[in-house]
Amino acid sequence: MEMVDPDAHLVALKVMRLMRPTLVGLGPVVTCEPTDLVQRFGNSQESDGIAGACAETLAAGQVLLLPQSFGSIYLGETFASYICVHNTTPHPVECVTVKADLQSNTTRINLSMHENAKSPVVLPPGGTIDDVIRYEVKEIGTHILVCEVNYSTPAGYAQSLRKFFKFQVLKPLDVKTKFYNAEIDEIYLEAQIQNVTTSPFCLEKVELDGSEDYSVTPLNTLPNGESVFTVKHMLQPNNSCQFLYCIKPKGDIAKNVDTLRQFNNVGKLDIVWRSNLGEKGRLQTSQLQRLPFECKTLRLEVLDAKNTIKIGTIFTFNCRVTNTSEHTMKLNVRLAAKFSADSQYTGCADFMLNPLQSGESAEFPLSVCPSKLGLVKISPLVLTNTLQNEQFTIDNVVDVFVVNSDYDNDPTTHQNKLIRYESAASCLTQKQVQLQVV
Repeated sequence: MEMVDPDAHLVALKVMRLMRPTLVGLGPVVTCEPTDLVQRFGNSQESDGIAGACAETLAAGQVLLLPQSFGSIYLGETFASYICVHNTTPHPVECVTVKADLQSNTTRINLSMHENAKSPVVLPPGGTIDDVIRYEVKEIGTHILVCEVNYSTPAGYAQSLRKFFKFQVLKPLDVKTKFYNAEIDEIYLEAQIQNVTTSPFCLEKVELDGSEDYSVTPLNTLPNGESVFTVKHMLQPNNSCQFLYCIKPKGDIAKNVDTLRQFNNVGKLDIVWRSNLGEKGRLQTSQLQRLPFECKTLRLEVLDAKNTIKIGTIFTFNCRVTNTSEHTMKLNVRLAAKFSADSQYTGCADFMLNPLQSGESAEFPLSVCPSKLGLVKISPLVLTNTLQNEQFTIDNVVDVFVVNSDYDNDPTTHQNKLIRYESAASCLTQKQVQLQVV
């Protein structure tokens, strides 16, 4: 009668991670004829796998190396593993079930398997249950794949076989952002993406998904649609690449200062990349926040100003002033007249506006007559709050190019030029953002 080890299992559990091979460099290889004396000392090369008798037929450079362990994986990539349960006995094994869990520092996730592996089955002699599990890793740190097989012995006893496979999830890239406040409530976002892996990868997509309150215009392509980058976004290890976006508030948000102060979330960066062998990864940043909109006093916008005008012609442009302070303003508008020989234009203005409550706006026209050819600067414009005895001087209101012949009007060139008087300490911030899986 054959003795059976009570601790021996009736089934064998095999687990293999599915991943693409890696590129490795060839070291110095010494080849020789079998009859040469140096062949006696070349036995260590034969066990290398990429050296030995066939090494001289390989081209210089890198070769593909199959995975030797569970290795590491990067956040945003898909973890895939092949699980196989094999009956090693000459007898059927009953009530066989397979379960796989992925455990991280904070969570334990059950990985779905097909129905044949979930429900109890009878495994015939030499029979096999196998499946491929996939999961997009969403957390950095140590992960453990726990595989468990439950079955019944011919005597009816329940048995369990468990195996553990540990691997690390690493950070693939580093994202830093800078915000620049520009005119007319425009915000410019510069996103710097750095490759912190040990191998090159290609940035397949870098897009800013704007929030419902802001619209986004990418500034990473030329007018003909070509990318500003001379080559595909291939990043070598530790190299970085910058992307630029223009962000504008939508609709009524841009007109209402109080509302604009409340909406600081501009969107999320969606990043997709591929490794040098085509493995895909995808990450999304946390919600990006613009600088808090702070404008303590007032702001002036120039509306519908022409770009070019003929000399001797009246140049009229409209302005909008907004009270962004917390108190009521009653403004006196004065455009100083210039009568000296060096003056570039003639014309003046001096009038009062109706009282403006906090957040209210008023529009008014200004007219001058350019008297010299070339670029003419209209300035200064003095706004005086007669209630608080505050005075604001705008040194450069608008520029217009004066010519001596007919021209094509381009009324949109100076449209919505904005001069702000605000007390924000800085218009630039740099942040390192948090990455998360979509």
